Amino acid sequence: MEIKRSIHGQAMPEKVIKINEDAFLPTRQTEIRWLGNAGIMINSHGTTLMIDPLLEGFDMPLLFEMPILPQTVPHLDAVLITHIDNDHFSRPTCSDLKPVCEAYHAPYYVAEVMREESINGTGHAIHDTFKVNNITATLTPAKHNWQNGSTKYHYREWKEEDYCGYWLDTIDGTIWLPGDSQLMEEHLQMPSPDVILFDFSDNDWHITFDGAVLLANTYPNADLICIHWGSVDAPDMSPFNGNPELLNSKVIHPERIRVLAPGEPFTLTKKQVKA
Repeated sequence: MEIKRSIHGQAMPEKVIKINEDAFLPTRQTEIRWLGNAGIMINSHGTTLMIDPLLEGFDMPLLFEMPILPQTVPHLDAVLITHIDNDHFSRPTCSDLKPVCEAYHAPYYVAEVMREESINGTGHAIHDTFKVNNITATLTPAKHNWQNGSTKYHYREWKEEDYCGYWLDTIDGTIWLPGDSQLMEEHLQMPSPDVILFDFSDNDWHITFDGAVLLANTYPNADLICIHWGSVDAPDMSPFNGNPELLNSKVIHPERIRVLAPGEPFTLTKKQVKA
């Protein structure tokens, strides 16, 4: 996909592909779609879920219209949320998905907040495993508790276990979303995934650019679907201002860098180990 520049110079997707009802029908494969920002949709042989969908109601301007709105989603087996930040736990999106979503999963604290919003969230600890039909999901650790350094959020202690990533085992292979996180030693000791949902934000409370390169090269056979870039109109905020083009000269086997248009399907396949 081509990358273009916003009027303020941000790298952003050249186009958006609208998601229609056909994307939710049973398939003979596992399809992954980037929804914009950190949002992901997965359809694995008819099991449909979204991770961190931000489809409406954000409090900052966006660079493009979302590929689907909650009101046009026909059915979801689950929504998985990684943490409380409103570009990940979108209360408007999650609330408007309630009529069509069977289950919500999140770290314990986020699930508590969900229930305060009349969203029936199921809470989990890090390393907990649960099933969504034919998909097995496991929470992986993340370190993103930046709120402890802000007086605005001193109403509680923010713990590392309030934030997570997700490891998904599907019929067709494994998908790993490390989540918003500083690079952790455990991140470098995972089994080799088939796909990494790849945040490369050069920010101290994210992975940093160098950390993202290290992660990518630790798993040199994984496809890297770029997320958390080119979505929010915030050229001075590093979490929203990555450029996938900068990865090409740094990543082993750069052909595996997948710069998808929002809404574009990517078919998951188990990897053959490269020499």
